[in-house]
Amino acid sequence: MAEDSDIEISGLMIDRTLTRFGKDFGFYYASYWRDLPFTQGFNVTLYETVFPQAGTLLRLEVNGVTIYRTHFGRRASPIKERAEQAILLTIDYLAQVRANAITAEFADNADGY
Repeated sequence: MAEDSDIEISGLMIDRTLTRFGKDFGFYYASYWRDLPFTQGFNVTLYETVFPQAGTLLRLEVNGVTIYRTHFGRRASPIKERAEQAILLTIDYLAQVRANAITAEFADNADGY
């Protein structure tokens, strides 16, 4: 149970990656995330699962909802381009969440009249 004196931290990017591919992806993604306005209330977590001999799977969550997944093989991959794709999907997701909140607020206000 949260108390009035509790401090909530939001707008964070938590990096749970393990490999060079994951760290590079996290580096690029974090640089874009830092530049986004209005990220308060949202936390991003980047998870990585390593599959020996097959590569790595990256999963990006916003407030616990998976919004992006990608696979990196054992060879060089376009990491920066995938981070750009992920941040665009993140922007879209944040806009959708905010639009849904506004729509719900309007619906609540309309019921009161």
